Amino acid sequence: MPAKSKAQQKAAGAALAAKRGEMPKSKLKGASREMEKSMSENQLEELAETKRKKLADKKG
Repeated sequence: MPAKSKAQQKAAGAALAAKRGEMPKSKLKGASREMEKSMSENQLEELAETKRKKLADKKG
């Protein structure tokens, strides 16, 4: 499932980094914290790798 906004893609990237141990989980806030808890690494990868060119800044 591709990301629907740049904000969602960015949050998924942060959650993925924390899940892989590349950054501390304590640095996560808001949506990225929830994503890290509730989504698998593969799901986060799909969101994070979405091309940004045609994405809206924020979902809405």
